[in-house]
Amino acid sequence: MSFPIDISEEAGVRYLHFGSLWIQGAMRIARPWNLELEYTKEMMASLLLREGTRFPRRVLLIGLGAASLTKFLYRNYPLSNLTVVEINPGVVAAAKQFFKLPEDPLRLNIVIGDGARFVEEYEKQFDLILVDGFDENARAGELDTSPFYESCFARLNENGIMAVNLLGRTRGYKASFERISDTFEGRALAFPSCDSGNVIAIAARGKPIKISLDDLKDDAEKMKNKTGLNLLPTIARIEQARTCKGGMLTI
Repeated sequence: MSFPIDISEEAGVRYLHFGSLWIQGAMRIARPWNLELEYTKEMMASLLLREGTRFPRRVLLIGLGAASLTKFLYRNYPLSNLTVVEINPGVVAAAKQFFKLPEDPLRLNIVIGDGARFVEEYEKQFDLILVDGFDENARAGELDTSPFYESCFARLNENGIMAVNLLGRTRGYKASFERISDTFEGRALAFPSCDSGNVIAIAARGKPIKISLDDLKDDAEKMKNKTGLNLLPTIARIEQARTCKGGMLTI
Protein backbone atom coordinates (compact mmCIF):
# COMPACT_ATOMS: atom_id res chain seq x y z
CA MET A 1 0.00 0.00 0.00
CA SER A 2 1.20 3.50 -0.78
CA PHE A 3 -0.17 7.00 -0.22
CA PRO A 4 1.23 10.52 -0.49
CA ILE A 5 3.74 11.49 2.18
CA ASP A 6 4.33 15.13 3.07
CA ILE A 7 6.68 16.77 5.57
CA SER A 8 6.04 20.17 7.16
CA GLU A 9 7.79 22.22 9.83
CA GLU A 10 6.52 24.87 12.21
CA ALA A 11 8.00 26.43 15.36
CA GLY A 12 10.79 23.87 15.58
CA VAL A 13 8.52 20.84 15.11
CA ARG A 14 8.60 18.59 12.05
CA TYR A 15 5.33 16.91 11.06
CA LEU A 16 4.42 13.88 8.98
CA HIS A 17 1.28 13.92 6.80
CA PHE A 18 -0.25 11.36 4.47
CA GLY A 19 -1.35 13.73 1.71
CA SER A 20 -3.73 15.65 3.96
CA LEU A 21 -3.75 18.03 6.92
CA TRP A 22 -4.04 15.12 9.35
CA ILE A 23 -0.90 14.94 11.49
CA GLN A 24 0.44 11.39 11.43
CA GLY A 25 3.51 12.06 13.53
CA ALA A 26 5.72 14.81 14.92
CA MET A 27 9.25 15.41 16.16
CA ARG A 28 10.71 18.42 17.91
CA ILE A 29 13.87 18.88 15.91
CA ALA A 30 15.97 19.88 18.93
CA ARG A 31 14.77 16.84 20.93
CA PRO A 32 14.27 14.01 18.42
CA TRP A 33 14.06 11.26 21.06
CA ASN A 34 11.25 12.89 23.03
CA LEU A 35 7.55 12.30 22.51
CA GLU A 36 5.94 15.39 21.04
CA LEU A 37 2.26 14.48 20.56
CA GLU A 38 0.13 14.00 23.66
CA TYR A 39 -1.40 10.70 22.62
CA THR A 40 2.03 9.09 22.11
CA LYS A 41 2.87 9.99 25.69
CA GLU A 42 -0.35 8.42 26.93
CA MET A 43 0.38 5.18 25.08
CA MET A 44 3.53 4.92 27.18
CA ALA A 45 1.40 4.73 30.34
CA SER A 46 1.27 1.02 29.53
CA LEU A 47 4.89 0.84 30.73
CA LEU A 48 3.76 1.64 34.28
CA LEU A 49 1.46 -1.35 34.58
CA ARG A 50 3.91 -4.22 34.96
CA GLU A 51 6.70 -4.36 37.51
CA GLY A 52 10.24 -5.52 36.97
CA THR A 53 13.20 -4.63 34.82
CA ARG A 54 12.31 -7.29 32.26
CA PHE A 55 9.23 -5.44 31.02
CA PRO A 56 9.03 -4.92 28.16
CA ARG A 57 11.66 -7.15 26.53
CA ARG A 58 9.75 -7.86 23.30
CA VAL A 59 7.63 -5.09 21.78
CA LEU A 60 5.50 -5.06 18.64
CA LEU A 61 4.57 -1.69 17.13
CA ILE A 62 1.96 -1.63 14.37
CA GLY A 63 2.29 1.59 12.38
CA LEU A 64 5.59 3.48 12.30
CA GLY A 65 4.54 7.05 11.53
CA ALA A 66 7.29 9.47 12.55
CA ALA A 67 8.87 6.69 14.68
CA SER A 68 8.15 8.54 17.94
CA LEU A 69 7.20 5.49 20.00
CA THR A 70 9.94 3.40 18.40
CA LYS A 71 12.67 5.94 19.19
CA PHE A 72 11.46 6.49 22.75
CA LEU A 73 11.55 2.77 23.54
CA TYR A 74 14.83 2.24 21.70
CA ARG A 75 16.58 4.98 23.66
CA ASN A 76 15.08 4.51 27.12
CA TYR A 77 14.62 0.72 27.28
CA PRO A 78 17.91 -0.66 25.97
CA LEU A 79 17.01 -4.25 26.87
CA SER A 80 13.96 -4.16 24.62
CA ASN A 81 13.82 -5.76 21.19
CA LEU A 82 11.45 -3.92 18.87
CA THR A 83 9.51 -5.18 15.87
CA VAL A 84 7.76 -2.52 13.79
CA VAL A 85 5.24 -3.41 11.09
CA GLU A 86 4.56 -0.65 8.56
CA ILE A 87 2.50 -1.18 5.43
CA ASN A 88 3.94 1.70 3.39
CA PRO A 89 7.68 1.53 2.57
CA GLY A 90 7.60 5.28 1.92
CA VAL A 91 6.85 5.88 5.60
CA VAL A 92 9.93 3.91 6.58
CA ALA A 93 12.04 5.92 4.14
CA ALA A 94 10.63 9.20 5.50
CA ALA A 95 11.26 8.12 9.11
CA LYS A 96 14.90 7.41 8.29
CA GLN A 97 15.42 10.61 6.30
CA PHE A 98 13.43 13.14 8.33
CA PHE A 99 12.74 11.66 11.79
CA LYS A 100 16.02 10.02 12.82
CA LEU A 101 14.81 6.42 12.87
CA PRO A 102 17.84 4.42 14.06
CA GLU A 103 19.23 1.51 12.10
CA ASP A 104 20.08 -1.36 14.42
CA PRO A 105 19.15 -4.81 13.09
CA LEU A 106 20.08 -6.42 16.42
CA ARG A 107 17.38 -4.56 18.35
CA LEU A 108 15.09 -3.02 15.74
CA ASN A 109 13.33 -5.14 13.12
CA ILE A 110 11.37 -3.15 10.52
CA VAL A 111 8.82 -5.25 8.63
CA ILE A 112 7.14 -3.88 5.51
CA GLY A 113 3.73 -5.49 5.55
CA ASP A 114 0.13 -5.54 6.70
CA GLY A 115 -0.18 -5.34 10.49
CA ALA A 116 -3.35 -7.41 10.61
CA ARG A 117 -1.77 -10.20 8.54
CA PHE A 118 1.38 -10.07 10.64
CA VAL A 119 -0.32 -10.67 13.99
CA GLU A 120 -2.49 -13.36 12.42
CA GLU A 121 0.45 -15.32 11.01
CA TYR A 122 3.33 -14.60 13.41
CA GLU A 123 4.02 -17.33 15.96
CA LYS A 124 6.11 -15.68 18.69
CA GLN A 125 4.68 -13.61 21.53
CA PHE A 126 5.30 -10.11 22.85
CA ASP A 127 5.22 -8.35 26.21
CA LEU A 128 3.73 -5.20 24.72
CA ILE A 129 1.79 -4.44 21.53
CA LEU A 130 1.27 -0.81 20.48
CA VAL A 131 -1.28 -0.20 17.74
CA ASP A 132 -1.20 3.15 15.93
CA GLY A 133 -1.94 2.52 12.27
CA PHE A 134 -4.07 4.73 10.01
CA ASP A 135 -4.45 5.53 6.33
CA GLU A 136 -4.46 8.98 4.72
CA ASN A 137 -8.07 9.49 5.85
CA ALA A 138 -7.30 8.57 9.48
CA ARG A 139 -9.07 5.23 9.15
CA ALA A 140 -7.78 2.13 10.87
CA GLY A 141 -9.47 -0.43 8.62
CA GLU A 142 -8.72 -4.02 9.66
CA LEU A 143 -6.75 -2.74 12.64
CA ASP A 144 -10.06 -2.02 14.34
CA THR A 145 -11.82 -5.36 14.04
CA SER A 146 -12.54 -8.19 16.46
CA PRO A 147 -10.41 -10.70 14.47
CA PHE A 148 -7.44 -8.32 14.67
CA TYR A 149 -7.82 -7.82 18.43
CA GLU A 150 -8.16 -11.58 18.86
CA SER A 151 -4.89 -12.06 16.99
CA CYS A 152 -3.24 -9.45 19.22
CA PHE A 153 -4.51 -11.29 22.29
CA ALA A 154 -2.93 -14.48 20.97
CA ARG A 155 0.36 -12.71 20.28
CA LEU A 156 0.67 -11.38 23.86
CA ASN A 157 2.53 -13.44 26.42
CA GLU A 158 0.91 -14.49 29.69
CA ASN A 159 1.26 -11.01 31.22
CA GLY A 160 1.16 -8.98 28.03
CA ILE A 161 -0.37 -5.56 27.50
CA MET A 162 -1.83 -3.91 24.41
CA ALA A 163 -2.26 -0.15 23.92
CA VAL A 164 -4.32 1.21 21.02
CA ASN A 165 -4.77 4.73 19.67
CA LEU A 166 -8.48 5.07 18.86
CA LEU A 167 -8.30 8.34 16.92
CA GLY A 168 -10.23 8.54 13.68
CA ARG A 169 -13.22 6.39 14.48
CA THR A 170 -16.05 7.99 12.52
CA ARG A 171 -18.69 7.18 15.12
CA GLY A 172 -16.65 7.73 18.24
CA TYR A 173 -14.51 5.25 20.09
CA LYS A 174 -17.09 3.28 22.07
CA ALA A 175 -17.69 0.55 19.49
CA SER A 176 -13.94 0.11 19.07
CA PHE A 177 -13.43 -0.08 22.82
CA GLU A 178 -16.23 -2.64 23.15
CA ARG A 179 -14.48 -4.87 20.62
CA ILE A 180 -11.27 -4.64 22.62
CA SER A 181 -13.03 -5.21 25.94
CA ASP A 182 -14.95 -8.22 24.61
CA THR A 183 -11.76 -9.79 23.27
CA PHE A 184 -9.93 -9.30 26.56
CA GLU A 185 -12.91 -10.45 28.67
CA GLY A 186 -13.50 -7.02 30.15
CA ARG A 187 -9.88 -6.40 31.07
CA ALA A 188 -9.59 -3.08 29.27
CA LEU A 189 -9.55 0.60 30.17
CA ALA A 190 -10.09 3.67 27.99
CA PHE A 191 -8.33 6.82 29.11
CA PRO A 192 -10.32 10.08 29.04
CA SER A 193 -9.98 11.79 25.66
CA CYS A 194 -6.97 14.10 25.47
CA ASP A 195 -7.03 17.56 23.91
CA SER A 196 -6.39 16.25 20.38
CA GLY A 197 -9.40 13.94 20.61
CA ASN A 198 -7.34 10.78 20.82
CA VAL A 199 -8.52 8.06 23.18
CA ILE A 200 -5.98 5.50 24.32
CA ALA A 201 -7.29 2.05 25.23
CA ILE A 202 -5.18 -0.37 27.25
CA ALA A 203 -5.96 -4.06 27.61
CA ALA A 204 -4.17 -6.83 29.50
CA ARG A 205 -4.03 -10.57 29.89
CA GLY A 206 -2.54 -12.75 32.60
CA LYS A 207 -1.93 -11.54 36.13
CA PRO A 208 -4.54 -8.95 37.19
CA ILE A 209 -3.34 -5.35 37.28
CA LYS A 210 -4.33 -3.51 40.43
CA ILE A 211 -2.35 -0.37 41.25
CA SER A 212 -3.29 2.48 43.55
CA LEU A 213 -3.22 5.91 41.97
CA ASP A 214 -0.67 6.97 44.59
CA ASP A 215 1.68 4.16 43.55
CA LEU A 216 1.03 5.02 39.91
CA LYS A 217 2.10 8.61 40.60
CA ASP A 218 5.27 7.39 42.31
CA ASP A 219 6.09 5.18 39.32
CA ALA A 220 5.34 8.05 36.95
CA GLU A 221 7.76 10.23 38.88
CA LYS A 222 10.46 7.58 38.52
CA MET A 223 9.76 7.35 34.79
CA LYS A 224 10.00 11.13 34.50
CA ASN A 225 13.41 11.09 36.18
CA LYS A 226 14.58 8.22 33.98
CA THR A 227 13.23 9.25 30.58
CA GLY A 228 12.01 12.85 30.85
CA LEU A 229 8.46 11.74 30.05
CA ASN A 230 5.91 13.26 32.45
CA LEU A 231 2.78 11.11 32.78
CA LEU A 232 1.53 12.81 35.94
CA PRO A 233 -0.99 14.94 33.95
CA THR A 234 -2.39 11.75 32.42
CA ILE A 235 -2.82 10.16 35.84
CA ALA A 236 -4.49 13.36 37.09
CA ARG A 237 -7.00 13.17 34.21
CA ILE A 238 -7.72 9.53 35.01
CA GLU A 239 -8.28 10.48 38.65
CA GLN A 240 -10.59 13.39 37.74
CA ALA A 241 -12.63 11.16 35.43
CA ARG A 242 -13.30 8.84 38.39
CA THR A 243 -12.68 5.74 36.31
CA CYS A 244 -10.65 4.14 39.10
CA LYS A 245 -12.93 2.99 41.88
CA GLY A 246 -11.50 3.32 45.37
CA GLY A 247 -8.44 5.05 44.01
CA MET A 248 -7.27 1.85 42.28
CA LEU A 249 -6.51 1.33 38.61
CA THR A 250 -7.73 -2.16 37.88
CA ILE A 251 -7.48 -4.10 34.62
